[in-house]
Amino acid sequence: MMPRLVAAEVLDGLPQDDPRAIRSRQDLKRVHLAMGTRKIIRQALLDMKLASLEVEPLRVLELGAGDGSLMLGVARDLDRAWPKVALTLLDRQDLVTPATKANFQAVGWTVTSDVADVLEWAAREPDMTLDAPRRWDLIVANLFLHHFQGAQLARLMHAIALKSDRLLACEPRRDRLALVGSHLTGMIGANAVTREDAVLSVHAGFNGQELSALWPATGERWRVQEQAAGFFSHCFCAERLGVLPHEHRI
Repeated sequence: MMPRLVAAEVLDGLPQDDPRAIRSRQDLKRVHLAMGTRKIIRQALLDMKLASLEVEPLRVLELGAGDGSLMLGVARDLDRAWPKVALTLLDRQDLVTPATKANFQAVGWTVTSDVADVLEWAAREPDMTLDAPRRWDLIVANLFLHHFQGAQLARLMHAIALKSDRLLACEPRRDRLALVGSHLTGMIGANAVTREDAVLSVHAGFNGQELSALWPATGERWRVQEQAAGFFSHCFCAERLGVLPHEHRI
C-alpha cells in the first residue's frame, strides 16, 4: 500500500487569470474524460434513487466546483431522470460564467455560486427553518477531499454529515495503476501544472475504506459504501437512513 501524502498542488497557488491556470482548468476536462468521471458520478447518483424523493427542487451543493462544467455534463446526462434541482457551486474562486448558468437553466437546474473557502463553509451554522436544520439533499465532492488530511479532513467530513442527507465523493485512487496513469497525462496534451498536480493527486488519494473510517458517528444510521471506480477513481457514498434507537446514540 502506498502511504498517503498530501502536498499543495500547483494550480491551487496560481491566480485564476494566470495563463497556466486557465490552461490547466481546460486540461482537467480531458483528465475527467480519461478517468470516466462524468459516467461514474452519473451512475452513482442514479443508484441513490434521488428521483424518487418527494422533494422539488432537490437542494444540491458541490464542493470545490471550479467552473461547474463537470456538473453541467452530469445534469445533461440525467435530464428527465431527475426532478428540478437547486444547485449551489462552492469554490474559492468565482469561475462560473453566465453562459454556464444559462446552460444549467436549460435542463431545469437553477444555479447559485458561493465563493468561499470550504473550511469557512464547514464552520458556518446550519440554516434554520421552523427551528429545524435545513440539510442539503446531496453534497457532491469531485477530486476535492484529497486536498485535506488530519483534523481538517475530519472537520470537513463532520460538517458534511451534519449539513446533508447524502454525500457522493469521487476522488483519485491511490494505487500503482493510477500513479502510472498520472505520469502519462502529457499524452493528452496536459501542461506542466496539470502533469505535476496529477501525480500529487494520486499520492494524496484514497484506497480501501479510508474515508469510511473517517465518517463521523452522528447518532444516526447511515448507509456507507466505498469502492474503486473505473481505472483511476475511488468513490465514497453515504446516505442518511434515520435516527438510531436511543440506547445506540453516540
